[in-house]
Amino acid sequence: MMSQRSSIFLLTTPLLLGLNLLGIRAVAAEPVPLTHLDPEPPAIASPSLEPPGDETTNLIQQIDFYSQTNLDFGPLEQVNSVSELTDVSPTDWAFQALQNLASQYNCLLGYGDGTFQGDRAMTRYEFATSLNACLEAIGTRISELDFNTGDLDLLTRLTQDFSAELATLRSRVDNLELRTAEIEANQFSPTTKLAGEAAFTLADAFTDDADAETVLSSRVRLNFVTSFTGRDNLFTRLEMGNIGNSFQPVLGTNEGRFAFDGANNNTVTLNRLHYFFPVGDNLSVRIFANAGGHQFYANTLNPFLESGGGATGALSRFAERNPIYRFTLGGAGLGVKYTLGNNLEINAGYLASEAKTPLSGAGLFDGNYSTLGQIVFGSRFQVGLTYIHAYEGTSAPRFGFGGTGTNLANLSPAALNPLSPSLRATPVVSNSYSVNTSLRITPNLIVGGWIAKTNARLIGLGDADIWNYAATVVLPDLGTPGSFASLIVGAEPHLTNLDVPGNPDFAKDTPFHIEGLYKYQITPNISLTPGLIWLTAPNQNNDNSDVFIGTFRTTFTF
Repeated sequence: MMSQRSSIFLLTTPLLLGLNLLGIRAVAAEPVPLTHLDPEPPAIASPSLEPPGDETTNLIQQIDFYSQTNLDFGPLEQVNSVSELTDVSPTDWAFQALQNLASQYNCLLGYGDGTFQGDRAMTRYEFATSLNACLEAIGTRISELDFNTGDLDLLTRLTQDFSAELATLRSRVDNLELRTAEIEANQFSPTTKLAGEAAFTLADAFTDDADAETVLSSRVRLNFVTSFTGRDNLFTRLEMGNIGNSFQPVLGTNEGRFAFDGANNNTVTLNRLHYFFPVGDNLSVRIFANAGGHQFYANTLNPFLESGGGATGALSRFAERNPIYRFTLGGAGLGVKYTLGNNLEINAGYLASEAKTPLSGAGLFDGNYSTLGQIVFGSRFQVGLTYIHAYEGTSAPRFGFGGTGTNLANLSPAALNPLSPSLRATPVVSNSYSVNTSLRITPNLIVGGWIAKTNARLIGLGDADIWNYAATVVLPDLGTPGSFASLIVGAEPHLTNLDVPGNPDFAKDTPFHIEGLYKYQITPNISLTPGLIWLTAPNQNNDNSDVFIGTFRTTFTF
């Protein structure tokens, strides 16, 4: 006859085991990111056993994450020794409990890949399998022993004494089941998330040199973000709208062009197809099948204003980022980012705008292209040194800063030809150099800016120098969380020197760009952005009247 104390221990073990199994902590894994910038997904932390925390919130978050991925750890298998588990070490807080289950009761289960996954939320099937294994092991031991009715009475009394706690536990489990069922019923896809953005823009332009009408335009984007491993992302974007290049036909310049324009005729297009994946812990790669841009993998050091062409940041393309990042905008290719801690980042990439064309002088390597090399230092105060080499032939799209700058700066044939009969459309090789900065003075004050020079060689004709620069101030969370105000003052790309036969004379006035906006976040999904863009010396000529572009943008995200 075993002792009363031993009997109680064996009889209550299934109950205590069940409570422990239900109380396993679920560490929330961050879900696939869905920002308009498509920031990289966070690395999934390697499993470790930590003390329990906020179990309900964490469990729901992890169930949501694992319902979106297809991770396979293999079937549950019996573990004879805790040393067989590769993700459990003697320093883990639950090590002794796992060791007891394996050595004393022979009922510890692990996954087929040799891991225990102690921080992962278990399914009800896994719970039932683990509990059943221990109940069978303990039942076998109990069947070999004698115990009296006193032991049963004691077990009954313990059950009654803890009835309130057991009822609470059952309520929590029922609540989790309901919430899990709701998540499963409403999820878009187990591997794909849908994120959308709809923007309505009311705008008008005012100048003495042209008459512009008030316009109301829109653009809608649907982003499908798919993850196959939990760390990679396939971005697929459909876009439609009627905003076009709103005021260029009236003003005759791309200066002040909206950052979120382009979509026209309300035609649905495949606007973006990118694939991101990490290589180890420090290196990430992004492949562009179309609509590529250097800003998608390289840090532009322009927080809040940079939105990747979205309708949540700056109003204009110039204020959104340094224009040199726009070389070969919309091309195909790849970009890489390598990080060393929190204070050093290295970027490199290659884009080709004629990658889909097999003709001579086109293709992935024989047509228009640009390559980028960049290094960024610092954390709170960041400095980036950027170099971009580009080649643009005579076919469209040819040399230009992606819809920013004066016509002369973009070496437009229509702007150059009147200067001298010898000037003509010619291939251009360029080298751009830039210094970008960003300083977070306080959580609610960020200042930054850039200065960039582009040396362009018009093959067979001569050389050109092009400059652009800006200073920015951003006040995050002004008024409400998610809101911000910003002021951007600078000069869009403008031609300062043209060394070609005949030394043609041209206006060299500085075309200043002043932009102010306030994004007011009404709800997490709705924002209002009034703003004003003031252009002095349009097309770098003081004889041209100043231009004022007023806009009121409403953005819905879902």
